Amino acid sequence: MTNPIQPRLTQVFRFVRCSYADGVAELVYQFDQGEELIERVRFPAAPAIGAGHKHAFDAALKMLHLIAGVSYYKAGIPPKIEVANDPLDDTTADLLDALYLHGLAEFAYRNGLDLRGRINFPRASSTQAKVAAPELHLPKRTLVPIGGGKDSLVAVEAIKQIGGQATAVWVGNSPLIASCAERTGLPTLNIQRELAPGLFELNRLGAWNGHIPVTAVNSAILAVAAVLYGYDSIAFANERSASVATLEYEGQQVNHQWSKGYAFEQMFSDWLHTHVAADLDYCSVLRPYSELAITRAFAKLTPYFDVFSSCNRNFKILGPKPADRWCGQCPKCHFVFLALAPFLPKPRLLAIFGRNLLDDESQAAGFDALLEYHDHKPFECVGEGAEARAAMYALSQRPEWQEDALVARFRSEILPQLDTAQLALEPWLTPSDEHRVPVRLQAALAAIG
Repeated sequence: MTNPIQPRLTQVFRFVRCSYADGVAELVYQFDQGEELIERVRFPAAPAIGAGHKHAFDAALKMLHLIAGVSYYKAGIPPKIEVANDPLDDTTADLLDALYLHGLAEFAYRNGLDLRGRINFPRASSTQAKVAAPELHLPKRTLVPIGGGKDSLVAVEAIKQIGGQATAVWVGNSPLIASCAERTGLPTLNIQRELAPGLFELNRLGAWNGHIPVTAVNSAILAVAAVLYGYDSIAFANERSASVATLEYEGQQVNHQWSKGYAFEQMFSDWLHTHVAADLDYCSVLRPYSELAITRAFAKLTPYFDVFSSCNRNFKILGPKPADRWCGQCPKCHFVFLALAPFLPKPRLLAIFGRNLLDDESQAAGFDALLEYHDHKPFECVGEGAEARAAMYALSQRPEWQEDALVARFRSEILPQLDTAQLALEPWLTPSDEHRVPVRLQAALAAIG
């Protein structure tokens, strides 16, 4: 047994090795000469890897190793990164440098750190331009990640409407997500990610802690799964609002949702085409849409009303979870309530949440943050401040909402400071043209809007 290390004083973070056998991927990391940190990702009922898919599988597995390392690197953020075996080409190193810098920007902001200039993945001394990877002739079917909230369910139903073959997939063991996945009626795939136990020991020894770009980790897991099980597309449900920064700090954009944003989607999609398979598409099928457009679409999906939840307290690794599906206190509860309110009959919305969050004066600060009134947008997966203001303005014009405490406060205190010409709901319901949805799935875009 080596002496315990002090994570914040470490000098090197090492990507030691990765391997795969019998449905289990092992990802191994190390600080300095400390204990190895071994993460395992379990792929259930995994088929044998076809001979023609081995190179693609190995490339996807290596990228999973590199991306999942963000969970461990942030414990010490040492000044040097080492990658065993093959050096990285420029495209791979560029993607990782961007992901670690921007994906850890909130972590850095909250801990008073500046990671600019510190994250440098090692590169080959000279790299040739990467040509496109060959086609694998993957089956024309889609992995649709399920998160338990409204967005992924809108994506599922859009793909079902166009007759697309799809599987509902999730990482982890959330019963709530499992219920949502079952309700879709699709085949399901549940992958398990087991963090290295040593990470919790590092936390006990004083590791840095905070938010990581978990969507990127799940994306890398699903790229491995797509090659392993045979899928030609991975269709997330990340809306266009995810690309908008939470705040700017000392010249750097800090976006809680960076790995849900369009910049990461483009980089990772391009990387898969050049390094894994020319016919493996990675996209968000909701990219053209705002949160309000998505909640409008979800308001028609009544079979999911009794199983979905966007409340993040349901998905914490440690600690208590709410007794029901909505805690009613967190930014996600606040935002989903506000965003659904213009599109659902009021009694129906109150039945979903079990209470009226907009008639509770103690919730004022939470809604103020969503409106970016005296505060910045919360570090959560919520829509833009202008979106929240448009939703609140719409409610302020409706008699059934006007007397609720926070709507009345908005009318009297906040609205006089705003330009009502900027508060229309309609522009938020118009999709943009910016997306990476492959031709095979583009009809799903019309099914949403």
